[in-house]
Amino acid sequence: MSATINTVLGPMNANDLGSTLVHEHVLIGMPGWFMDARQPAYNRKEAVERAVDAFQELHAHGVRSVIDPCPMDLGRDVEVMAEVSQKTGINLICATGAYVEEMGIPWTLAQLNEEQIAEGFIKEIERGVQDTGIKCGIIKIATGRGKVSDYERKVLTGASIAAKATGVPVISHTEGCSCGHDQIDIVCGQGLKSSSLIVGHSCGADDAPYQKSLAERGSYVGFDRFGLIVEVPDEVRMKNLKALSDSGHREKILVSHDYVACFAGGMGNTTPDELKKILPNWAMTHLFENIFPELKRMGMSQDDIDTIMVDNPRRYFEDAWAAVHG
Repeated sequence: MSATINTVLGPMNANDLGSTLVHEHVLIGMPGWFMDARQPAYNRKEAVERAVDAFQELHAHGVRSVIDPCPMDLGRDVEVMAEVSQKTGINLICATGAYVEEMGIPWTLAQLNEEQIAEGFIKEIERGVQDTGIKCGIIKIATGRGKVSDYERKVLTGASIAAKATGVPVISHTEGCSCGHDQIDIVCGQGLKSSSLIVGHSCGADDAPYQKSLAERGSYVGFDRFGLIVEVPDEVRMKNLKALSDSGHREKILVSHDYVACFAGGMGNTTPDELKKILPNWAMTHLFENIFPELKRMGMSQDDIDTIMVDNPRRYFEDAWAAVHG
């Protein structure tokens, strides 16, 4: 029996995912974004229009599904996601979960124990976010650079308990290609298979041995920040992606851009125009317009790309589902 996935418009079969990006954002609101009174007021209508434009471009490139792993504490708005999904035909999968302690809003979850955190995540998966009826189809976890804090360890444990109870997979944020193995240890320590986890942002350093070591443990490796050249050049990402594929781990690669269609309140002191100058190729179409053609020139085949874009996302959801539902 194929996995059933919660999308913002209702349940869907994993076989219907089609070409899938695993880490893009409709809307992000950085913690405390509303405290910068210099910024223009958030305009929901304009945000939806900008997101619809971006996701319609994706649809034109054949993408049919997108995971938006925005956690609870980064301005998540599942109703905006549902409107964008309805207007574009893109299946959007939203997340429960929490962000890095240093950059998130940790106070409330810090007061709870692992089981209570899990209970909240399970509620959003099985009953929906608040009174929207929109159910989450994935759990977001996050760790900081170089070390998992006590708070993060507790949240990761709660997330793993919730994942094991529901059959929903886990997607992560990492900093500087660190703590991926800690994340796998915590997830597996609660009885999950490592294949239930995407170790996110694993392309943020020129570290092919690290990327291979994650795949060797059975987790999916997120090459999910194409276009974010402030970390590493895309040439490095492509070199390491191909190396991982050539080493026999093509079935463990997932790709995306971590693009944000709209920032509520802006992005600190950086304006959208400045961001575009710094990151000229940071867009959800970058893979299709620039990266995949170059990977083919490097020797990868269309079958390789189809495996990464279609087969691997489906298998990721099926692996997690089967562990619970058989």
